[in-house]
Amino acid sequence: MRSLLFIVILTFVGVSRLHADDSPSLCVMSYNLRYASLTGENSWLLRRPLVRKIIEKNSPDIIGTQEGLYFQLRQMEEDLADYAWIGLGREGGSQGEFMAVFYRKDRLEPVEYDHYWLSDRPAEIGSATWGNKVRRMVTWVKFRDRRARQEFVLINTHFDHEVEQSRQKSAQLVAERMTQFRPNIPVIMTGDFNTAAGDSTSYKILTDQGGLRDAWAVAAKRGPRTRSFNGFAFPVPTDGARIDWILVRGPIGVDQITIDDWSQNKQYPSDHFPVVATLRFTP
Repeated sequence: MRSLLFIVILTFVGVSRLHADDSPSLCVMSYNLRYASLTGENSWLLRRPLVRKIIEKNSPDIIGTQEGLYFQLRQMEEDLADYAWIGLGREGGSQGEFMAVFYRKDRLEPVEYDHYWLSDRPAEIGSATWGNKVRRMVTWVKFRDRRARQEFVLINTHFDHEVEQSRQKSAQLVAERMTQFRPNIPVIMTGDFNTAAGDSTSYKILTDQGGLRDAWAVAAKRGPRTRSFNGFAFPVPTDGARIDWILVRGPIGVDQITIDDWSQNKQYPSDHFPVVATLRFTP
């Protein structure tokens, strides 16, 4: 009887491991696109085809973008026929920069989505109460992954670049808002946090209070580059602050993650490098 029970347990464990290994991977990208300036050596006219190339190169299933303007996002939609997107301008409607989320139409189905502003009045469009001059916001989407047969939430944001208080309060608000999702649903967060991963209060709030894990820190394999902001400069050191992050919560494994510093003829697609992670839902 004990032998039979032992065999049953081993079989169950083996099936569970097989299921985890065989679950389809999900490629997630976090990418600050740099708003679409119309003039200069880093104009959107020159960068647009490169943004298309770097996205096609990585073939993500979902992209949390920052800084995109409405016409810029519409042009990306034209260039990326396999993707649709969800977003709202941070000044309301089509005005201002977006936290747009692009996703593969054949794989991911939006179930619900919403936006809120990083302020004491999160439901008020364009509100800013923490000393930041620039309006900051969050776009989140609950998706159904048709391949993995799994629902998950993608949270996408851009924290302030000047005011530390704003970044910390933003992290606290995001952590509080995550309690509205059911406890067992996987959560993925993408963003430009404008502060160093692992070495900032905002990071600690999201990982401690929010229960998020840094995909870079827990990945089975990671790339050599840590500096994610390039400022359109050449050459850019591989080491330095990682201010663009992918965070996860719940039953999600991280197979690998990298910061892609591809360029063409000394032209970067953006002043940030995209962060690209291969994730897998676990039993």
